[in-house]
Amino acid sequence: MTEATYYRKGFGLKAAIEGLLSSDYHSRLIEVLRSRGHQLSAGPLTFRLAREFGFCYGVDRAVEYAYETRAKFPDRRLFLVGEIIHNPHVNAKLEAMGIAFLHRSEAGTFDFSRVTADDVVILPAFGVTIHDFQSLRDIGCVMVDTTCGSVLNVWKRVEGYAREGFTAIIHGKHWHEETKATASQVLKYPTGRYLVVLNMEEARLVCDWIERGGGDAEALQARFAHAMSPGFDFARDLERVGLANQTTMLSSESLAIAEEVRKSMVRRYGDQSDAHVRTFDTICSATQERQDAVLQLLADPPDLMMVVGGYNSSNTAHLAKLCASRGVRTYHLEDANCVEVESGALRHHPIGGAGSDEVTETAWLSGVRTIGITAGASTPNNKIGETIARVCTVAGCGAELEAAL
Repeated sequence: MTEATYYRKGFGLKAAIEGLLSSDYHSRLIEVLRSRGHQLSAGPLTFRLAREFGFCYGVDRAVEYAYETRAKFPDRRLFLVGEIIHNPHVNAKLEAMGIAFLHRSEAGTFDFSRVTADDVVILPAFGVTIHDFQSLRDIGCVMVDTTCGSVLNVWKRVEGYAREGFTAIIHGKHWHEETKATASQVLKYPTGRYLVVLNMEEARLVCDWIERGGGDAEALQARFAHAMSPGFDFARDLERVGLANQTTMLSSESLAIAEEVRKSMVRRYGDQSDAHVRTFDTICSATQERQDAVLQLLADPPDLMMVVGGYNSSNTAHLAKLCASRGVRTYHLEDANCVEVESGALRHHPIGGAGSDEVTETAWLSGVRTIGITAGASTPNNKIGETIARVCTVAGCGAELEAAL
């Protein structure tokens, strides 16, 4: 019998990996917090955990599927295209299991020259571009696809736009794996076009062109040089547009951008605007739920917020930005070890900062009594629990925390 070379629905090995998953990611402290109304006191500190936080369904599935793949193919070489999710702890666990990571070159492309037909390749939760997918198909290796269902919904949406002659305007980061994969879907069609806008500022540049029916094309070409489909023509390709988004963006901003584009089409085309613009229903429910839960927690503001998750995690960064925008002192920590037990210092990523640069603070706990906690959708529970435990150690109330459990 010929071996299947594409898997998307798992291998039925969840029972075989449950113990390993639990030991790698479970947190008794977090379970106690949940059972006590998401609040726990230790000494002078009270921790308040957002109602929705950490691993979402799509991340859970991707991680489980990667573990199942290792169990299914114990003697095969396993590769992962990029990172399974944007969390250094999870990716380190997979690497320790013998899964080799394929990284992008400076040119932005993956080198699959190491991969043979005898190997197994895991596609990440973000998905891969149609070019990378076809390259792996041509090699003939086994592919295990962990692409999130919410991402697939966006793909269907932009593919539909391209099929019907609409340009996909995508709210996202053009360099992000998910957005690269989403944008590539429109290229299945000869006339498929896309334009990626990072924020409302860039969206308004597009809206100004739409409303005026023209403008400085050279300036826009320069601004969006790396964020548009090959051969993009602003005069031709902004007549009919459809909106979509990277699932981990700030959902309120995605909706606001969609509304701004719709209004611009109304100003340009009046009663005929419906024939020129389509909006979307691709907001990721998990992203929305985590953002809503943070806003609920901030209705009674804590002294400070701690947001735990990878510095390159878009949804984590947006949670931190959302907290800071409400005037609450907010720290984005990549991992629990950012709370330095020996020195008492805190390493964190500046809100809105680029790259992986960290800053360090020493007096960050002074006068603090209430600490809000949340985590990005790619952050495992044990890292959230470890963060709380390390904060208590720095505050001198580690024994009280143990007693509270």
